[in-house]
Amino acid sequence: MFSGCIACVYAFQGIYNLALVFIILSAVFDFFDGMAARMLKVSSPIGKELDSLADDISFGFAPAIIVFSLLKEMQYTGWLESYAGIIPYLAFIIAVGSAFRLAKFNIDERQSLSFIGLPTPANALFWSSLVAGNNDMIVNNINPLIIVALAIVFSWLLISEIPMFSLKFKNLSFKDNKIKYLFLLVSILLLSFLQSSGLPAVIGWYIILSLLTYPKSKKVA
Repeated sequence: MFSGCIACVYAFQGIYNLALVFIILSAVFDFFDGMAARMLKVSSPIGKELDSLADDISFGFAPAIIVFSLLKEMQYTGWLESYAGIIPYLAFIIAVGSAFRLAKFNIDERQSLSFIGLPTPANALFWSSLVAGNNDMIVNNINPLIIVALAIVFSWLLISEIPMFSLKFKNLSFKDNKIKYLFLLVSILLLSFLQSSGLPAVIGWYIILSLLTYPKSKKVA
């Protein structure tokens, strides 16, 4: 939660690289917090509630502010110029979708080993890395409505009923984890070749692979 709040500060200031760093740090903490609680034998129901609150700040509010700040920077021409002061606020649909996704996750017993809908950390990493690595290109060449449309699509993915695989491994066998190994292999290649643009491409690949395997994933653990 602390690192997520710092990410929000940098996002408001338009310092997207540091906002990305603190969102990644939040994701690292999110990955290890449950493990640490179990090792220290301090897990409790309140931890589950605090986890969701921290996630909504780090992976819901922070990326929404990033998109808000981006939309404030973008060029509005023609009829869009009249709505330049309003359109940036549409970014907060990301925060709303993330809050709904997290609340749904807490009461959905089907998501113990895989996900239904796009996980909030993946959504946050997509937006923060996309803007941090391509800010000038987006501001100078992209229509603001494309960003708004993308925000709506990703907000829908957050609350959708589409099964998406988790990177949790029960064992290391290729047969049981071939989708995960395929994802990791292609992700390494994307990061190697695309570098700064690699992380949003990895999230895109995760979504595409989940959609491609959707018919085989209707029975979600």
